[in-house]
Amino acid sequence: MAEKVDVWQGTLALMILKTLEALGPLHGYGIARRIEQTSGDLLAVNYGTLYPALLKLEQEGHIASEWGQSDNNRKAKYYKLTRAGRKFLGREERDWEQTTAILARFLAPGKESA
Repeated sequence: MAEKVDVWQGTLALMILKTLEALGPLHGYGIARRIEQTSGDLLAVNYGTLYPALLKLEQEGHIASEWGQSDNNRKAKYYKLTRAGRKFLGREERDWEQTTAILARFLAPGKESA
């Protein structure tokens, strides 16, 4: 089995937003587990970076949070995507697609798309 790697710099916010878009409100642990599962368990989400990222996204208005009960009957903070977050996510997805297309040109020289 491949060794897990840390989430790449600058991509955690995008992964959080996509996870909330796909699954709806989740608590931090659920977000982390889903990101790891979606990566095929190749990424490791560090809680020391997850919660500051969630706080930053909330302060920017891209997500909102409220307290609720988790599946194991514990108090947990649930995060959900806001309308502003959906717009931001759309822009981030377009930017990411453009960036990866540019990077692909460097990784596969001579196979440039028209």
